[in-house]
Amino acid sequence: MIIDWLHHTDFAYPWVLPLLLAIPALVYWYVVRVPRQTPAFTVTTTFFLQHARNWRTRSRHILFALRCIGLGLLIIALARPREKFTEQQTEGDGIDIILCFDISGSMTEQDFTPNRLEAAKQVAREFVANRPGDRIGITIFSSESFTLCPLTTDHNTVLNQIGNIENGYLGVDGTAIGSGLATSVDRLKSSTSKSKVIILLTDGVDFGGVIPPDIAKNMAKLYGIKVYTIGVGSEKEMDVQESSAFGPTTQRKKMEFNESLLKELAMETGGQYFHATDNEALKKIYESINRLEKNKVEVTSYHRYTEQFMPFLLAGLVCLVLELILRLTIFRKFP
Repeated sequence: MIIDWLHHTDFAYPWVLPLLLAIPALVYWYVVRVPRQTPAFTVTTTFFLQHARNWRTRSRHILFALRCIGLGLLIIALARPREKFTEQQTEGDGIDIILCFDISGSMTEQDFTPNRLEAAKQVAREFVANRPGDRIGITIFSSESFTLCPLTTDHNTVLNQIGNIENGYLGVDGTAIGSGLATSVDRLKSSTSKSKVIILLTDGVDFGGVIPPDIAKNMAKLYGIKVYTIGVGSEKEMDVQESSAFGPTTQRKKMEFNESLLKELAMETGGQYFHATDNEALKKIYESINRLEKNKVEVTSYHRYTEQFMPFLLAGLVCLVLELILRLTIFRKFP
């Protein structure tokens, strides 16, 4: 709750906050200097002082603690904390985009850092952040396909759902590219947007499914949907650890990749095919798609503020008044 409050709060006068550094200085002065200034006298025996310490002497530091807390709260109040509400007004024509992720087992190959799927998720987040005003959705597929997030302008929801993507999400493994593409088309077919785009990210190794890729491709052409395909991976060999009955073993394995299908899907739908061989190449591909699919959207942000200083001001005054009352009554010093 505190973290969430800090996320939505800023200060009208943040230059006041450095005054809080005076409180640690006061604590240092109190701990180091005050005991040296305590009056003392010499007696021949201390027997009668053994029971002299009572709850008052043990609790005397409460006064200083109240003063520090009170000063800290007053300084925060002077900085004027306020809760920020941001509203966005969008004008123009956005683009409807479906991000279609392959989450099959082959997407966990480690020719990317840390693997193909995690690298894809990272650059997808950056892509979403650079598409204000667009409606974006997410579909995922392995042996089956699933709509993880319908088209929405709430990009925070999209980013959260990207974070939820992981291998094994749909249970049975496999790579049904046709099913994933068909589900993406189904999300876009009723869209009234002038531009409808699917970004299909996979290693291109299709193991069939309910809907063949050719049928899904024809569906995309029918509804005027462009498909940008990103082939993730390479055909190089890498050392891969595999489990066996005799324990973990390292084998030289050729990374799975097939780009002919992806080229065909992109070319026949008016999109473009890209080949990503590493993290940096994948990032540049998304930047290229971002430039190719330009939207005509103007986003105006409005900020509203609700003042939050009053609770800090009242709490600070209560602490200082309470310290004064205790100092003049319970902890009063008599000459």
